[in-house]
Amino acid sequence: MANWGMVIDLDKCVGCQACSLACKAENNVPHGSPYDHKRHHDIYWHKVIAAWEGEYPAVNTQIIPMPCMHCDHPPCVNVCPSKATYKRSDGIVMQNFRRCIGCRYCIVACPYGARNFNFRDQVDKEYQRPDLPEDLGLSNEGHIGPWPYPHRTRGVVEKCTYCFHRIDQALENGEEVGSKLDGKHGVLPACVEACPTEARFFGNLDDPDSAVSKLLASRSFIKLREEMQTEPKTIYLPR
Repeated sequence: MANWGMVIDLDKCVGCQACSLACKAENNVPHGSPYDHKRHHDIYWHKVIAAWEGEYPAVNTQIIPMPCMHCDHPPCVNVCPSKATYKRSDGIVMQNFRRCIGCRYCIVACPYGARNFNFRDQVDKEYQRPDLPEDLGLSNEGHIGPWPYPHRTRGVVEKCTYCFHRIDQALENGEEVGSKLDGKHGVLPACVEACPTEARFFGNLDDPDSAVSKLLASRSFIKLREEMQTEPKTIYLPR
């Protein structure tokens, strides 16, 4: 069984946010209305956070892309009373929207801010994509493709899932999954595939021949908030 993980090279990341847009498009995450933005109710499964150090003109900028960390010891799973969030055998931390009761314990427990609460119905005619059927709106229920998506309604928690539907479909079809250091790639999560600078790598952390394993073996790396012992599987190569 694989142990999926992601490596992000901060030296290559330019903060273009192509990864964030690819995540929204792939997982049908709704774009927030002006009302949502004003009240901080907009939904992002993937964020790009910028931090500045120093004073002008000696200013250093650090850009950190942040999907879900998919921890080996996820605190969000431990606090969920309805077992709506759980960790698969391949290491991906999932969210069962039909079981979620919206208590938001997991949001409080997550030290990375990787979870979003859906404050309003995603089917909003004013902000609905014109190329989608009216009854579809911005939900995942009618996602085009062979893999069914659970409907996300108001009152549930949403998060990144490493595009598990791509991985499962590729494995079922006998396709390869993950990045290669020689520039050849198998099936990848949307954020990894969309990165124009190839700053992101995805693969099996337990496979010594995978790109992620080779990168971690050859360079120093950092794990966010490692002192909390969550063992995140989204790992960064520092500048």
